[in-house]
Amino acid sequence: MSYIFKKNENKKINQKKKLKQIKTTEAKAKELRPYMEKLVTLGKKKTLASRRFIEGRVGVKVAKKIVEELSPTYKERAGGYTRITKMISRTSDASPMAVIEFV
Repeated sequence: MSYIFKKNENKKINQKKKLKQIKTTEAKAKELRPYMEKLVTLGKKKTLASRRFIEGRVGVKVAKKIVEELSPTYKERAGGYTRITKMISRTSDASPMAVIEFV
């Protein structure tokens, strides 16, 4: 995953207050899935080091939401926290669109 992509996706994640679903292109959603799942897995540990790592990636507000709200809901789940749902193609450039959301 390139640095520019991570930076753009972090901006997109930070802009979403809900952090429940993000509408983006299918390729970006597939790139984002392992990134978000690793953050939730780290949030399940609830250590200071894991919290700081998450804060460094997505910011303080989103890290707080991941550690305090999302991670406890997936405490018993071993993985597969996100779902990618395909949508119709974008009309301007016909790129395949998708929604990535937490299960």
